[in-house]
Amino acid sequence: MCAKERFLEIIYDFVLFDAGIKKLPRVHQYLGIKEAQRYIQCYEGGIIWHTQGSGKSIVMVLLAKWILENNPNARVAILTDRDELDKQIEGVFKDADEEIYRTRSGKDLMHQLSQAKPRLLCTLIHKFGKKDVENFNQFIKELESQSSKAVGELFVFVDEAHRTQSGKLHRTMKAMLPNAVFIGFTGTPLLKQDKQTSLEVFGKYIHTYKFNEGVEDKVILDLIYEARDIDQRLSSQKKIDEWFEAKTRGLNDFQKSELKKKWGTMQSVLSSRSRMGKVVGDIIFDFNTKPRLSSERGNAILVASSIYEACRYYELFQKTQLSNRCAIVTSYNPITQDITTEDTGANTETDKEFMYNLYQELLKDVKPQANKSKTESYEDWAKLKFIDEPANMKLLIVVSKLLTGFDAPSCTYLYIDKSMQDHGLFQAICRVNRLDGDDKSFGYIVDYKDLFKKVENAVAVYTSDLDYDEFEPEDIDVLLQDRLKAGKERLDNALEEISLLCEPVTPPKDTLAHIHYFCGNPEIPDELKAKETQRNALYKKTVSLIRGYANIADEMDEAGYTEKEIDNIKQELNHYLKLREEIKKASGETLDLKTYEGDMRHLIDTYIQADEPKTISPFGDMSLLDIIVKSGISDAVDILPKGIKKNHQAVAETIENNVRKKIINDHLIDPAFFDEMSKLLAAIIRERKENAINYEEYLKMIAELAKQVNEGKQTRHQRY
Repeated sequence: MCAKERFLEIIYDFVLFDAGIKKLPRVHQYLGIKEAQRYIQCYEGGIIWHTQGSGKSIVMVLLAKWILENNPNARVAILTDRDELDKQIEGVFKDADEEIYRTRSGKDLMHQLSQAKPRLLCTLIHKFGKKDVENFNQFIKELESQSSKAVGELFVFVDEAHRTQSGKLHRTMKAMLPNAVFIGFTGTPLLKQDKQTSLEVFGKYIHTYKFNEGVEDKVILDLIYEARDIDQRLSSQKKIDEWFEAKTRGLNDFQKSELKKKWGTMQSVLSSRSRMGKVVGDIIFDFNTKPRLSSERGNAILVASSIYEACRYYELFQKTQLSNRCAIVTSYNPITQDITTEDTGANTETDKEFMYNLYQELLKDVKPQANKSKTESYEDWAKLKFIDEPANMKLLIVVSKLLTGFDAPSCTYLYIDKSMQDHGLFQAICRVNRLDGDDKSFGYIVDYKDLFKKVENAVAVYTSDLDYDEFEPEDIDVLLQDRLKAGKERLDNALEEISLLCEPVTPPKDTLAHIHYFCGNPEIPDELKAKETQRNALYKKTVSLIRGYANIADEMDEAGYTEKEIDNIKQELNHYLKLREEIKKASGETLDLKTYEGDMRHLIDTYIQADEPKTISPFGDMSLLDIIVKSGISDAVDILPKGIKKNHQAVAETIENNVRKKIINDHLIDPAFFDEMSKLLAAIIRERKENAINYEEYLKMIAELAKQVNEGKQTRHQRY
């Protein structure tokens, strides 16, 4: 990417400001655009297949900008088949500061094409169609004989090409715009039955970037699949007991009493005889026990099989802890005439009345936005909250909306309770494969319909035998992994990696030996900084181990571990948790744990039995030097981890490393002062190692120096 012949081109043609954020293309985006440019220069169309979540929208923007900048006669029209996608495309281009016109009707579309401007527009593909055409072939002939006089050289981008390129619409589109160059964009491979129409409309693949390539490049996340038999899963008293135990551990009597009130509702949900009730209970169980869902960073989508079932699910969730943190997004809009003939005369609701009444209650306080209905305004609010505030919008219940073109990095779990297949299924499961920080390692698919018994057949219908492109089955495989198998592999790898990291620590591998390995020799000023990479690796690998364990902690035996192995893993986990804390203190480093807080709390509260009661420090997040200044050296030593404070040398090196860290961090503020402090620190360390001073005298001297370094000035009673 940084080769001489590419570098200046990337700067000139491939820098994009997306809502003020400077972005450069990934390798596959750059190569895809370069290949598309070659086709466009020859006025040839084709298909760009870049897997879901790999950034097709950015490719569209960069390619459209290049076309318009390099061809003064060019115009670009972007076609989608859903209003949601049409709005999204408009937003993407506006965020990139590109002026784009969104058509209002079929007539408006043809009017805009007949004049020189706008050069860039977006529209729904259905605006090319005509309703109720009795003789379609005759209709096409008429269009071809009087085709639209589109001004300029028209390049048409068709988004989600796999759905819109076949059937009558594509023939209408080609008849009305016979001279246009069509570029199809898709996130999924084309089905065999689409082969002929794809060739007719677009031509061959311009560039491909498949699911497994995206996972390997860490552009998207791999997916973990779990089929659940809902009746078997929640008939287990063990699961219910685990939930209650996880929620009550560490609570006082008053808190337990309050929780029991909620437990009554929870128990009624879990013990519901209806299948939907059990699905709700199952999802609530996950929200209380799965680290990503129980934190403030992750949320989920539930796919219902019908609008009626979606409404029923929403009603059930109102009786749970998600009552104010879930929403329903469907194509339903309550209209009075829907229920005028529904009154049965009994004290019961029909399905239509139930849906209508639920939506009426849902929308009663919603203020409609300009040119939008109450329903649209409510759904826009719910989607925005889901993306921007995952802690406050934990679950969206959908039927067919949001299963394509909806990107929410926070979305981690997809619960499927609807029969789906092929493209629709693949697009839906890719809602959870977006990257979102270190605590999101996979996208999770929970299947209540046992859809993936047919996964091999689904993959088999994907194109693998086209004349112009050959794909191996594994190239288009969704790569869905068995949850427990993948979880065990993840935990085993995390244990092996952290063990290898600590392997070079010299015997007896005690606290002091680990401090030497991860912090270096305090006499050598540059060693603390030089060892920073190793410390960061320890912190990250400890978090990976925590997450790997937490994901399957309550199913270790099902994953294939013996009782002895489980006990050994718990001991290793405890060891590394303590080690991380000791190294963090010994190096004077504080970690921002907000990202990991949910995982840590879930792990410690639910699974780890501490060896000794945890001491809550009265100093909160104060640094060691702050404690020395404000409370004294004895309190500072007292708050150190047990493994450090029982060893005088470990205590000394911990304080020295903390002083050294402060000197390094603040050196540029006053180089002369901190150089002097560095020399004084070296002198004290030398005296300590030569046993020229006893431990108590050493603590007085190092405390005095720590105060000077922390305050950034010499004290009046300097003794050196």
